[in-house]
Amino acid sequence: MRVLTDLRPLRENPAFRRLWLGTTASGFGGQFGAFAVVFYVWDRTHSAAAVGLVGLATGLPLIVVALAGSAFTDHVDRRRLALRCTVAQIVLSAAMTFVAFTDVGGVPAMLLLVASQAALGGLIGPARQTFVPLLLSGDRLAAGLALNHLSFQLAMLLGPAAAGVLTAAAGVGWCLAVDTLTFAAALIGLAGLPSGVPAAEGAPGWRSVRAGLAYAGRTPAVRGALLADLAATLLAMPVALFPVVNDEKFGGRPEVLGLFTTALAVGGVLAMILSGAATRQPRPGRLMLICGAVWAVALGLAGLTGSLVVFLALIAVAGAADTWAVVSRGTVVQTVTPPGFRGRISSLEHIAGAAGPQLGNLRAGLVAAGTSGGAALALGGLTAVVATATIAASTPQLRRFRHAP
Repeated sequence: MRVLTDLRPLRENPAFRRLWLGTTASGFGGQFGAFAVVFYVWDRTHSAAAVGLVGLATGLPLIVVALAGSAFTDHVDRRRLALRCTVAQIVLSAAMTFVAFTDVGGVPAMLLLVASQAALGGLIGPARQTFVPLLLSGDRLAAGLALNHLSFQLAMLLGPAAAGVLTAAAGVGWCLAVDTLTFAAALIGLAGLPSGVPAAEGAPGWRSVRAGLAYAGRTPAVRGALLADLAATLLAMPVALFPVVNDEKFGGRPEVLGLFTTALAVGGVLAMILSGAATRQPRPGRLMLICGAVWAVALGLAGLTGSLVVFLALIAVAGAADTWAVVSRGTVVQTVTPPGFRGRISSLEHIAGAAGPQLGNLRAGLVAAGTSGGAALALGGLTAVVATATIAASTPQLRRFRHAP
């Protein structure tokens, strides 16, 4: 059926299949690590603002390094860059495991290591985003992007709930140990990719960064897609609020906290099962805007409910909308961008997709510190709806963008 997940890239392309399997395995462990960091900081501080600092420690280095890396990302062997950064991330993950087990350095040390790992992510993330359009084209590109997001959603579905159980049974350090061990799977996926330096436009350096920013600014479909994603994540990202809402409304148990992120993934996986309807959609920009509005409304309503079942259902709806929005954004950006700019624009897309949520978590934590978790969630949803509507009205090129089958 054409509405179901398009599996042709996995069947037809061995290099993509290896990359996908390696990313899926390492992403599963990454969810253990993300849960562990948030729980570690919350458990030792019981401060929403401190949990929000995890977002700052992740988002700020990622933005700075991703922008700096765009000076040369289009001029180096991206496969080699990704391999070296992944090895360094494994070392940092092992150090985070040590801090969690021993408490040496405590929260400041954990935040420093998180920031260092995020800085490396500012290099490896954009490089990874160029691999799918390198291996796939046409409607296979949209299908490949959907499968990548399915990998992420499967990790979210299984990882946080399992991490919550493991934390309750054995302690948060074991979650970071799992993250360290599964990181190695990413190396296997990267090893099968073709090497080589892309044919970039312009010379490396800060002029290259400015050229990438200028291209995004003068291309309405790219600019609108990136701004719409930032509107959703900066204004309505809920993850930093999960521990606060769990304490305020649902008893504060780690098992319940793990279910919140799992609910996001349940919605995402269900949306991915029907992703054929999204990847074959001829107007992905319009679909992205609609999904952004659904995400914001669902999260705003989640902040107002006191029922765990209703809360989890609304989070699942938000997760489904986010999944299709991410696939649609990637389809727009990667289709419009020529190969010579792809590394630089992927850096901007990575900032929007990775740093945006982290800075959104910081904003949410600060708002919750002055109000409550539920109020911060509701206000974020409302402002995100307004911002998304503004972008839709002001960027007709994004609404009308069509891609070839």
